[in-house]
Amino acid sequence: MKIEPMKNYNILITNDDGINSPGLRAAVEAVLDLGTVTVAAPSVQQTGAGRGLTGDRQARLAGIDYRAGGREIRAFHCDCSPALVVRHSLQTIFRDRRPDLLISGINYGENLGSLVTSSGTVGAALEGASSGIPGIAVSKQTPVDSHHNYTDQDWSGPVHFLNRFSRLLLESRPHPDIDVLKIDVPAGATPDTAWKITRMARAGYYFKEMENPSVESRVGDGRLVIKVDRETIDPESDIHALAVEGIVSVTPLSLDLTSRVSLSDLQRQYGG
Repeated sequence: MKIEPMKNYNILITNDDGINSPGLRAAVEAVLDLGTVTVAAPSVQQTGAGRGLTGDRQARLAGIDYRAGGREIRAFHCDCSPALVVRHSLQTIFRDRRPDLLISGINYGENLGSLVTSSGTVGAALEGASSGIPGIAVSKQTPVDSHHNYTDQDWSGPVHFLNRFSRLLLESRPHPDIDVLKIDVPAGATPDTAWKITRMARAGYYFKEMENPSVESRVGDGRLVIKVDRETIDPESDIHALAVEGIVSVTPLSLDLTSRVSLSDLQRQYGG
């Protein structure tokens, strides 16, 4: 059943691939029918920035001519990390009316497993969530060599799922422990591709391979590879959904990183 928007929502869209990313434009076009869209993104590529608040401390939000879906879009860029772009935008251009939803993406490259805290895409969404704004961090599976390049992509799959889950977040009250939905869409996905709710895998997905590593090796040496142990990976995880089943992974994330243990038991164990 098609859900019709009930009001003109206020949506902030950012990313970590930079203001000129086609994935960013696809994200804008995905939700133009849901409300007023504003873009605020890093000036340049910021992949791997996590939730770091880094960048040129003299930088300002700079307006830019931006069109998507045949419309003029209010858009800005800033020479800093995705999370800092979000924080600064909320304190400046959104000081009078907070966004109803923050979307980060569509990212070149899936964000899966234990490395997602390094993702600028996820970091930007978490930064917005820390100010009480529901977030979506959406990524598309692409070859590793496209993570820093704007390769041609069919965005129709991610666009469909981004619109679907944006509507759901806007028009329903989120669970109190869900701050961000992390959506990872397989390459070749269509609107008919299956999806499921997953947990973040307690396993790596991207790994650096280096030949003859030594103390003289540079941090940029080596190559990034994907490794998935199909026999041991949690079948309820984001990695299993995308890499093994080939379906869309939707992972609810919480700002609360506290271990899920009995605090009183741990207090006693540690001698308290």
